[in-house]
Amino acid sequence: MERGRYPQQRVSDEQERIRVMLVDDHEVVRRGLRGFLELQPDIEVVGEAGDGEIGSRMAVQLEPDVVLMDLLMPNMDGLTAIGRIKQANPGIEIIAVTSFIEEEKVTTALEAGASGYLLKDADAEEVAAAIRAAHAGEVHLDAAVARLLAQRMRTRREPEPVEPLTPREKEVLAQLGKGASNKEIAYELSITERTARTHVSNILGKLGLASRTQAALWAVEHRLTEPS
Repeated sequence: MERGRYPQQRVSDEQERIRVMLVDDHEVVRRGLRGFLELQPDIEVVGEAGDGEIGSRMAVQLEPDVVLMDLLMPNMDGLTAIGRIKQANPGIEIIAVTSFIEEEKVTTALEAGASGYLLKDADAEEVAAAIRAAHAGEVHLDAAVARLLAQRMRTRREPEPVEPLTPREKEVLAQLGKGASNKEIAYELSITERTARTHVSNILGKLGLASRTQAALWAVEHRLTEPS
């Protein structure tokens, strides 16, 4: 990850910091990330691990808000670790991080429950933005990854859901496709944030999806985000 001078995001005394855990087998990478993230007033690094086995155990114990998870590691790879963490605590958001793009790994990470996908050449500011987006329940994908998925979706058709979505659920799903958080969905549709969360949960269940990221991609593929 590149480091440099970036504007820091201010945080009030009352606002809790985002608790982040780093899982990467390269100590230099972890050290660089920690050094930058510790300069952010709204982010706190609560732990780090050098492989997926230790990382998955620590994440369950520490319960961070967001985990930055390298995909290629010894003992246990990041894909397996993502699945274990999400099974133990679905509330933990995980951003998959890798050195290169492989379609199979991208889709597997998202299917396992990752809420974002970054390449290791992303600059430090983008990493911080991805962490904040994941914590807010938003989708954050590296631009190259987003292009890959868009191309893949143009050549593939998903079967229609067994249980059809209600008109309101389609509206919520369209907002997910635009990357909106629960709070933004609630504002846009004039509903409560709790109702927005309920709709999101129902949508994931009906479509058989594991994460908001998958729901957002489904919405884009089915053109729900396009103006009617």
